Order: sequence, then structure tokens, then C-alpha cells
Amino acid sequence: MKTVYLGLGSNIGDRAANLRQALDKLQSRDLRLRRASSLYETEPMGLREQRWFLNQVAEFETELFPLQLLQRIHRIERQLGRKRLVLNGPRTIDIDILLYANSNVKTPELEVPHPRYRERRFVLEPLAELNPELTDPETRQTVVQMLNAVRAQIVRRLAPD
Repeated sequence: MKTVYLGLGSNIGDRAANLRQALDKLQSRDLRLRRASSLYETEPMGLREQRWFLNQVAEFETELFPLQLLQRIHRIERQLGRKRLVLNGPRTIDIDILLYANSNVKTPELEVPHPRYRERRFVLEPLAELNPELTDPETRQTVVQMLNAVRAQIVRRLAPD
């Protein structure tokens, strides 16, 4: 079993429900949810003229290989209404593979660690909640060290229901 961290985000419809549904659909015999962070409301990056996102990071154990996991994620995104129309645009759900064990994956379809996660406070805050001492397999920095280097983005942790 490998430990994998997935980043989830939504800014269309009932954002919290979209995240819950994604977590429910991801769970299976070969992909087990261990824990999930709190929800964080975050300002959009890239295309700024859109609704703010709810983001979350989840830790899973998996028997799937990285490209198998990516195929599963894309299927679930489609089931939940994801349409890839505008780069960095609004979406019902977005699921990214942030880290897959201590692996480095570089294929035309997938890059792990996620190539931009180190610059995204909306990923690092919830990841730090789950595992602050987790070490990046490329830079050897901890999540807390990376988080301390990213200041400009607005990220608000939401209180649990």
C-alpha cells in the first residue's frame, strides 16, 4: 500500500457537497481514505473573476499505480460534472494527485509531485494540517517550510459543521 495525498477543490454549486461526494466516490477496495483536512475557502488563482473555492486535502492508501489513479480521478470528475472549458476556470470538482509515496512521476499525462503544489497556499495549508513534517521528495523541504515561503494568497480555514 502506498500513501497518496490528493488535493480537492470546487467553486460551482454546493461546494462542500461536491467535495464530500468526491471523497465518497474515490473510496474503494484499492483506494482507502485515511483522513481528510478541514475545508478551506480560498481566492481563485489564474482566472480571478470567479467564485472563491473550497479546498481540501485527503490522505489515502492505495494499491493503484499513479496512472491508474489518474484515470479513476478523471472518471469521478466527469461523473460529478467537471467540464474542462477554461484554463483555471470554474469547476464543480477538481482532484489533483499532489504526492504519491516518495515517488517522482513524469509522463505526458501526469507529473508527481504536482508541479505547482509548492506555490499554492490553498494546498499547503490543508496538507500541513494533516502532515506538517511530510517531506517533498524533490526539494527535501517539509510542508511547513514550503508553507512559510508562500504568503500572498488568502486562505481561510472553515469551522467544522
